[in-house]
Amino acid sequence: MSFDLFVDTSRKGISIAIAGKSGDGTCGAFYKEIVDPEARGETLSKNLDNLLEQSGIALQDIGRVMVTLGPGSFSGLRTGVAFCQGICFSGARKLYGVSTLEALECFSEAPDTAVVVKARKDYWYLRLCGQESFDSTEDVLAKLGASLPKFAVVDVTARDDARLTEFFSANSVKTFLDEGCPLSLWARLFENHEPSLIQEANYIQPSYFEKGH
Repeated sequence: MSFDLFVDTSRKGISIAIAGKSGDGTCGAFYKEIVDPEARGETLSKNLDNLLEQSGIALQDIGRVMVTLGPGSFSGLRTGVAFCQGICFSGARKLYGVSTLEALECFSEAPDTAVVVKARKDYWYLRLCGQESFDSTEDVLAKLGASLPKFAVVDVTARDDARLTEFFSANSVKTFLDEGCPLSLWARLFENHEPSLIQEANYIQPSYFEKGH
């Protein structure tokens, strides 16, 4: 059995996981994860060491590494991307960078899924029909209304937003929280992403110049 490493530093803290995959490329039964919501970038190496020790495997057993590229915390993104580039630099393992929103979309395990997470007050990062954007609440509701997805992955802020909650309830949109799901669900993204040692944080920078401000 070979193993995949998943690293997410784009949201609060650090989440890393190791999953085993069988010879046909599908995820096997092995799965270990460390989620540290208070962790900072400088603890990433220590967290990986702890995860490897708990898993009883060595870094040499890791064949593929997947890291989130944002949107999210810019400091976290730079740390996560640089760290994963470092452990893949020798060529002993392949590095895959994926959009955080595309990764979160996998948590619904279903097609026709939207992703809505907070960017800043009254603005959101939205993934819908394969397109990602930075939108006001009004624009998010308009886009969701035009598409009417059956599912949505949301963060706590989106889950507790009255207007979004009302829309999801009125339109029978089943929601999934963006925490508590195994990162191994992201493994399907290996199929449509090419590995590369050169990864850049795909941060969507909020700006008052956007939306006419």
